[in-house]
Amino acid sequence: MQENRLKAALFDLDGVVFDTEPQYTIFWGGECRRYHPEHPRLEHEIKGSTLDQIYGKWFSGPLAGEQPAITARLDAYEQQMHFDYIEGFEAFIADLRLHGVKTAVVTSSNVPKMMSVYRHQPGFKALFDAILTSEDFERSKPDPDCYIKAAQRFDYQSDECVVFEDSFNGLRSGRAAQMKVVGLATTNDTEAIAPLSDIQISDYRGMTYERLCDLLSFAPNVSDECL
Repeated sequence: MQENRLKAALFDLDGVVFDTEPQYTIFWGGECRRYHPEHPRLEHEIKGSTLDQIYGKWFSGPLAGEQPAITARLDAYEQQMHFDYIEGFEAFIADLRLHGVKTAVVTSSNVPKMMSVYRHQPGFKALFDAILTSEDFERSKPDPDCYIKAAQRFDYQSDECVVFEDSFNGLRSGRAAQMKVVGLATTNDTEAIAPLSDIQISDYRGMTYERLCDLLSFAPNVSDECL
């Protein structure tokens, strides 16, 4: 049986492209202690959830009226966040693109958040062929909608794409889209994400296009022999 070729790499944002999860833990730690002191370490439980999911589960009912204030504090916080790349990411994505692999960000972040990213990392857009945000999806992760739409953006099939995720919801989304999934152990430990991913990495150091194809059983692109 002929092996599939890797045509697109689809990346979540926080904890996958940027090492931002520790900063979000600080923000949500403060909010959770303010509103849910009875639930210690709640900020760790909500990692990987969208804002709507967090609000729906933890800030609805009597706390629904607090949502605008929380959103305002979150927006202000994101304006001053640091967006530092996960180690090895820039070299890895350059190698993927050198070998003809399309790249996309597939994130639950919204456009205002992405404007902060662009200000802090002016070269960010040039690393990707497409950037899909929450405004592009009808359903949030763990639904596969976002990754299916990303594949459709390039007119590729699911088995020609690989997803890079760190959160449980994101990993489940990639799985449900029937794509190969690389788990980043930046938010949860390797053992926890292993059942939801094909391979697990702590960062991108040492990762190359050829190594990724080998680990995930993708056939190298025909043009690679000319590189």
